[in-house]
Order: sequence, then structure tokens, then C-alpha cells
Amino acid sequence: MKKLNKKQKTTLIRMGISVALLIPALLIQNMVISLILYILSYLVIGYEILIKSVKNIIRGDIFDENFLMTIATIGALVIKQYPEAVAVMLFYEIGEFFQEYAVEKSRKSISDLMEIRPEHANLITNEGIITVQPETVKAGDIIVVKPGERVPLDGIVIEGHSALDMSSLTGESLPADINPDDTVLSGSINTFGMLKLQVEKPYNQSTVAGILDLVENASSRKAKTERIITRFSRFYTPVVVICAVLLAIIPPLLFRQRLTDWIYRALVFLVVSCPCALVLSVPLSFFSALGSASKNGILVKGGNCLEALASTNSVIFDKTGTLTKGIFKVTAIHPEKLNSQQLLDIAATAESYSDHPISKSLKAEYAKQIENGRISEIKEIAGQGIKAVIDGRKVSVGNENLMEADGVEWHRCNLAGTIVHVAVDDEYMGHIVISDEIKKDAARTVEELKGMGITDISMLTGDNKSAAYHIADKAGIENVAHSLLPHQKAEYVNNKPKDKGAVVFVGDGINDAPVLAQADIGISMGLSGSQAAIEASDVVIMDDKPSKVPLLIRLSKKTMRIAKQNMVFAISVKLIVLIAGAAGLASLWIAVFADVGVSFLAVLNAMRLLKKKV
Repeated sequence: MKKLNKKQKTTLIRMGISVALLIPALLIQNMVISLILYILSYLVIGYEILIKSVKNIIRGDIFDENFLMTIATIGALVIKQYPEAVAVMLFYEIGEFFQEYAVEKSRKSISDLMEIRPEHANLITNEGIITVQPETVKAGDIIVVKPGERVPLDGIVIEGHSALDMSSLTGESLPADINPDDTVLSGSINTFGMLKLQVEKPYNQSTVAGILDLVENASSRKAKTERIITRFSRFYTPVVVICAVLLAIIPPLLFRQRLTDWIYRALVFLVVSCPCALVLSVPLSFFSALGSASKNGILVKGGNCLEALASTNSVIFDKTGTLTKGIFKVTAIHPEKLNSQQLLDIAATAESYSDHPISKSLKAEYAKQIENGRISEIKEIAGQGIKAVIDGRKVSVGNENLMEADGVEWHRCNLAGTIVHVAVDDEYMGHIVISDEIKKDAARTVEELKGMGITDISMLTGDNKSAAYHIADKAGIENVAHSLLPHQKAEYVNNKPKDKGAVVFVGDGINDAPVLAQADIGISMGLSGSQAAIEASDVVIMDDKPSKVPLLIRLSKKTMRIAKQNMVFAISVKLIVLIAGAAGLASLWIAVFADVGVSFLAVLNAMRLLKKKV
């Protein structure tokens, strides 16, 4: 058991004192002394509940579990059932103690992420290195991250070598090697070398800020099952109290039976009826699942997302950056009216202002200083490419859709990969082949989804047919849609039938916001998509591994299964004991088990979700 807080220690001491008073009360024959010990034992363990009940009554919030326990135990004292009165209060507190412990353990799994909040940044200025708040650092500033420090802002390494502990972001314990020109995410820990970073974006747009905002708001997005239980408890308790009063009064009046017998049965009815098991164990199931997901490097924006994922019928993957690594390399240059270097020069210059992975690969292959003064106009067209004016000539660099829009007669290429066509003054100059590499776990991901009974699996891409089917075949995906613009991807997702189950879209989050919004559940890759991914999607996979998708779906199904188990178990046991209590076949001791015991078992069941492996 983890270290107890002050409140939990105090509760344990009160339990010990109450038991120490109860045991001699049961053994001593003197009625007066025994009664005094019973009352003291009862007050020691139950004074907090009594005070809460009175305060709630004053505020008008009468019908809650504190009220039920107060009425039931005071009623037991009135009819001289002293041991039962103390036992009900004692076991109720024991149940509450273990429930609170379970909730804290679940909350800690999520709140551990809050520790990624950086305390300071080491900013390089003309006066030297100064310590400042991360919120004051601007994009373009240079910061230093010392060994053992947490990276405060997203940036690019301009000097230094190290390894970053990214376990708080991705769930992976193995440190990642970092070298100059690598991108690092805020929230990770620098393990040994000093790093000098150029900040890419301000703190409020950083990865760590997005994660913290997500974590802080995750519990507010409740699942439908949670909301039903919350609404149910509002009218359930008043109905129970009315039934208990009628049970205590009507039978003695109609059948002239002993009033104390029926008051006892009514008290049993009240104790059994306490809705703790339902009110706590169902939300705890979702809360534990959110904690388990975070341990695996998956950030889920609320229980409602888990509930939807449990009914997943269709999974649609983006290609670049999702099923593939998104690390492009120029694998072939096919010039027609220029030489290879001239064709590459035009393409790299046109793409010089873009951060798209294709653009980066062209600039990396060119490996020369690009003269931006040669460019007088530039326009990026989503899903097609770049139009620019270079050295006074009109240049188009992009896919076949861009060529057709400009009326340029382009030539096909049989090589697998992304084909970047180049035209100058509407005259075709050739094309460059850029290839991406499939992720190691992509094929396993698809295989696992099929093994779970999800057969409607698709891949969408803006790439050409050859590049699309090259990756799809390796991943084991039969349904492929290629050469799509962003709005066409959204239409594809929107046209999927929603009556058979949830439609899930998995993308890298950079340019997939419209598609993520159309899907029932949008899952994005946190490393490649960063802040854009966190804002646009319902779920963020922080290590960019598609294999986390089947893991998440399994977790969601297990969550719903456990939540339903808890509901059925709690309601069934309570109904049986309620009927037995009304018939005079159940005592307050059995009622305590039906309330506290059931709650405890339901909480233990929910805590199974906290295991990292699903």
C-alpha cells in the first residue's frame, strides 16, 4: 500500500479507537458501562458522517449516503440494537477508506502527467544565461537544457548530444538519442548532456501545455453510462427513504405487528439501499481506464471517448506519418528538359518555405543554401503542392492534381513512392520520386484489429495509386483511397455508416483536422502532430505507434465490461437483500455487506483496469 496521507492516517486511528471501545462493550455485562462504550465507539467513528449529514440538511441537500447512514444507525440505537449501530458506521467508514484509496491510486496515474509541467527555462541573452518562466520565452529564442532538467518548450537542437527520457509522454522507458537538428518535445527529461535549443513555438502552443490542458479537462467529459448513474442517484435516495418509512409504518398499522420489528426491517432497507457501489464504482471504472491509458502513453480526452471506442466497427488510417514513419528520402530523379541537379534546384527552392515532410526531404537532398531572394511569389495549395515565381518564371511543384489544374501534360512513373512533378511556365520538366518507410508495427496493428473482429479497415492518402498500394499491401489493408484532397478524406469518413458502430480515424494531426472532426473518434499521433494533434483529436498517441490503437480499443471494451459487471452485481445483491430485509430474513450485518462489501468488491474490480498491460 502506498504512503497514506494525513486524512487517511486519521481515519485509521479513529477506526482503531472505535474497535478498541467496541470489543469491551460486547464483553462487559454492566449495561450502563456497556452503553457508554457503545455510544463512545459510535461517535468516534461516525461523528464526521453525522456532521456532514446535518450540514447537508441545512443546505437543503438532504438525500445522500450520509443521511441514509445517519438515519439507519440512529434508528438502530433507538431500538437498542447498539452493536449493529456501531458496526454499520464502522464498516461504512472502512469501505469509504478503501474506496478513497482506490480513487487516489487511479487519480495518481493521471496526475503523474501533471509533473511534466516545467518549472523554468534557461534563456540565453546578451548578458548571459538567465532563468525565466517558460511562458515568457518566445519562438526563435535560444535556451539551454542542463542534464537532469525537464525540457520546458518544443524546439530544435542546435548544439549538443544527449538522450531524452520521454516516459512521461510516451510510456516508453528507453531514452531516445538526441543530436543536432533533432526536434525535442517539452516535458521530456534531459538525462546527461547539455543541449542548446532554438524554441519553435511559445509555451501556450507547446506539447506540454496541450497535454496539461487535456489532462485537467479529461474528467469533465463523462461517458453516457456515468451520466445515467449520476442522474439515477438523484431520485433514487428519496424514493428509498419514502419506501423505508412506509415499510416501518404500514405493516404494524394494518396487521398490528410489533413496531420495533418493522423499524428494524426499515433500517436494513436503508443500509442496503445506500447507492455507494453504483455512484463510485462505475465512474471509477472510467477513471481507472484513463489512468491505464496514460501509463501506456495514450491521452484520452474523457470517458465518453472510451465508451464510443468500445463499439468500434470501422478504423480508417491516414498513410503518411501514421502507418509510415513520415521520413521521406529522394530515391529517384527523372528530368526531361533539365539535368537532375537543375530539376532538384527548382523543386527545393519552391518548397523552401514549407514544413511539409515532402518539402523537408527535397531540401535535405539539395543540401545547398537556398537563395530566398530568387522567389518573388509563393502559394501552398493544400493537397496539391506549391506554386511560386522563381527567377521571374512561373513554377509548379506538386502532384498530378496540380499539373492537371495548370493544364500541364505530366508523365507517369512506375516506381513506388510519392511523385513530385515539376513544371516551369506550364511546361513539364520532369519528376522526383520520394519514398517513405512503413512503421514496424503497422502490419501487426492491422492483424490485431482483424483478430478483434474489426474487418472494415481502410487507408486514405493524398499520394498516388502506386505509393498508396505499396504501403497498403505491406500493412495488409485491402480498402485504399488515394490521390485525395483533405476535404475528400473528410467526405470518405463521413460517408461511413454510423449505425453499425463507431468510425475511428487515425492520423498524424498535421493536416487531418477536418477528418478527425468528422470521425466518431479521432486518434492522432502526438510526436509528429504535436499541438495540432492534441487540439484536433479525441485521443493522442504520444509515441506515434499505431499498435496502440488495438490496445486502446481492448481497454475501452474491458472498461465497459467492468462497468456493466459492477452495475449488475451491485443492483442484483442489493435487490436480493432488500427483499430479504423486508421479509425479516436479513439483519443489519448482512445489510452492511450488501452495501460496503459490494462497494469494496466493485472497486477492486474497477482497479483491474490500472494494469499497464491490457
